[in-house]
Amino acid sequence: MPLWQTRYRTRLRLSDAAVVVGAAVAAFALDAALPAGSSGHPGLVSSVAVPAVVAMVWIAALAAQGSYDLRIVGHDLTEYRRVLGATWTSVSLLVLVAWLTALVEVRDVLVQAVAFPLGLAGLITSRYAWRRWVLRTRRRGAGCMTSVLVVGHRERAERVIRLLNDSPEQGIVVVGACLPADEAPSGDGTRSDGTRPRDAVPGDEVGGVPVLGDLSRVGEAAALVRASAVAVSASGRITTDVVRRLGWQLERVGVDLMLTTELADVEASRVTVAPASGISLLHVAAPRFDGQKFRVKQVMDWVLAALLTLLVLPVLVGVGLAVVLTSKGALFYLSERVGREGRIFRMVKFRTMHSGADRAVPALAAVNEAAGPLFKVRADPRVTRVGRILRRYSLDELPQLLNVLCGHMSLVGPRPALPHEVAAYEQRMRRRLLVKPGMTGLWQVSGRSDLPWDEAVRLDVYYAENWTPLLDLQILAETAHAVVSGRGAY
Repeated sequence: MPLWQTRYRTRLRLSDAAVVVGAAVAAFALDAALPAGSSGHPGLVSSVAVPAVVAMVWIAALAAQGSYDLRIVGHDLTEYRRVLGATWTSVSLLVLVAWLTALVEVRDVLVQAVAFPLGLAGLITSRYAWRRWVLRTRRRGAGCMTSVLVVGHRERAERVIRLLNDSPEQGIVVVGACLPADEAPSGDGTRSDGTRPRDAVPGDEVGGVPVLGDLSRVGEAAALVRASAVAVSASGRITTDVVRRLGWQLERVGVDLMLTTELADVEASRVTVAPASGISLLHVAAPRFDGQKFRVKQVMDWVLAALLTLLVLPVLVGVGLAVVLTSKGALFYLSERVGREGRIFRMVKFRTMHSGADRAVPALAAVNEAAGPLFKVRADPRVTRVGRILRRYSLDELPQLLNVLCGHMSLVGPRPALPHEVAAYEQRMRRRLLVKPGMTGLWQVSGRSDLPWDEAVRLDVYYAENWTPLLDLQILAETAHAVVSGRGAY
């Protein structure tokens, strides 16, 4: 295991312990401040040992649930699910023990009700903060990367190398490759049969990384470059027997084996591995666009939108006055947008442009900076001075909370599209219409207007097919950072 992974896991354990102990002590302090029960029985929770017991059980559950497994830590929402599962396990276990030992009182329940929600919020916040730190470190090129050796035919290996090395935020860097014998050069640049392969010269490279030999040298090459894992791109020549033998090589040098797949944009929770008659079947659950999960989303949207509307009411009044007093025209801009299943609704925003701005679009078509059916101009002359500020910090979009309360939009979802944009959609793009559009989404926290059109569509389709409540909460948390930075907004 690389040194950075060992240190990172240690930091996670220490921060988790600090959060859990702090939550348990805070709950105990609150319990101690309350008046004693009428029964005169001090109860288990009155003991100083209770915070220690709660913390030990909780920390043990975090470890037992695999929340420190670095294969999932920092990669997707599985880490948060395991933290949530560990917390639920701890609550259940402690309540069961208290009930079996007849020590349950009102103050016992109070401690449970305070410590666990408080600690869960702290754990998720702490894990998110550590993720952001790792991401910043990777983007700076300052470390926190896992070295991988790629195995496969030249064309496939080159594609895997390009995909991995072009995305440093994923935390994987390819440091070498091993090709089949008829493609890998020997020391003088020749194949095993004495002929020279295409582009094979001494110091042969593929995808910008050195070719370290053929399949018989994978274990040796992995140890040489200190790779933590070997990624195998299977093909007709790289059979299951070859992969099995590679696994034996890697076992001797303590290196993990990974198999690449062309399965893309599928969230991990939809994938399971089912053994059948000596083979492993990768089962991908079909995406669902209705049912209990989406009823939960509706409730979340309405409750959070109502709370946010109350919290930002002074901001809404202040922004409204600024719009009215600095330019002529209506307070709000109403725009027809396409909602779920193609239904048209009127989206409301604070007006950020001069009156009649829509009529000026044809004259500005030559300076359009957006791809696909979008229209964006970075220095748009139609935008008012106040409008530029509102757009930069997304304040003009706050009235869309009314669209959420009315059921036209969600807090999180694909970008709300214009009718003429939808008319130009191909089949893949139309999958965005399977869910409600959102005030924010993966498109906003990933760069907003700076995103290429194809990438924005990919993110919207990924969200539509892989939505979960935890993903919504993660996007909402990241939206605050994206809005404050103003990156990609104009």
